[in-house]
Amino acid sequence: MQLNNPFTWLLVLLLASSGVQASGQHAPESGPGEQAATDQAADRSPRVPTFALNGDLAGELQVFTTAYEDTFAGIGNELALGYLELVKANPGVDPWLPGDGTVITLPRMYVLPDVPRKGIVINLAEYRLYYFAEDGVQVYPVGVGTEENPSPLTNAEVTMSLESPAWYPPASIRAEYEASGDFLPRMIPPGPGNPLGSHALLLSEKGYLIHGTNKQFGVGMAVSHGCFRMYNEDISRFVYQVEKGTPVRVIREPVKLGLSGGEVWLEVHRPREDYTAEDRDKLWQEVFAKVEGFVQQHPDVQVRRQSIEIAVDQADGIPTMIGEKLTQMAADEGGEPPQQPKTEPGQTLYF
Repeated sequence: MQLNNPFTWLLVLLLASSGVQASGQHAPESGPGEQAATDQAADRSPRVPTFALNGDLAGELQVFTTAYEDTFAGIGNELALGYLELVKANPGVDPWLPGDGTVITLPRMYVLPDVPRKGIVINLAEYRLYYFAEDGVQVYPVGVGTEENPSPLTNAEVTMSLESPAWYPPASIRAEYEASGDFLPRMIPPGPGNPLGSHALLLSEKGYLIHGTNKQFGVGMAVSHGCFRMYNEDISRFVYQVEKGTPVRVIREPVKLGLSGGEVWLEVHRPREDYTAEDRDKLWQEVFAKVEGFVQQHPDVQVRRQSIEIAVDQADGIPTMIGEKLTQMAADEGGEPPQQPKTEPGQTLYF
């Protein structure tokens, strides 16, 4: 990059203030880079399926048979799934030694988040990024911020895509390293030691990016200082799909509820690998409030409490059918739709 142009100097200074440096070209205009993930960018097709929307539902559950050397971390990297979503979807299976010939569930069925289906939606509660394309939705695992350094709940947009970004660590992160006796330079150049990985999307939310990583473990978990980590194999293709100005909405929605073909589906996510009584109580309260509001909004549906309890007890992030529209139930049974009980405004529904 020639730096004798005043605009170019301004661009570099702006990026450096966000912890990033332009490394020569915007990603959509550049050729193959030096890193393996960048070399693979010649194939710019998405690494994950693009699922058609079926009402508020998308995707389908899949299975995978493990080999003796497999781990959930390795499987996730290979198949573009997060570590925690694999753990939650496969209770009782050792994530570090699943064993040869073990059939595991790949959780690729989703109740869509309750927000406008446009651009990028990141749900912190499930460690997933939804990208709504013209022909459907792609779902990627992402690493998000920790409790100490949370990712922001925000409405932003993509301002630039970068290939081989350099990293300028903020002063706060350098101070953390110094406090622990480590040294972090003011600039880390592109390469295998760069925490931003091979590519990045710069966001209008100052200081935050969607970027790759130099660590295989951590995608699909709460591990970052607030940015959103993707596998290099995913981000190196994803940057070529996303245009400048694409909206990015970051939400926290551990309970998702939706309709598909007359069926009511519920998806519940516990926050961690373990499932404490406190987490269960919080999720139950949120589920109760959301289902009650849903029933008030859709008086023609009937839900089953037992199915709801199972979904909350498991909190595995896999959609569970918890009810149906009354007209659909009557059609299935070949009879007249039952009368919906009348409720007064503000009346509590005990489902």
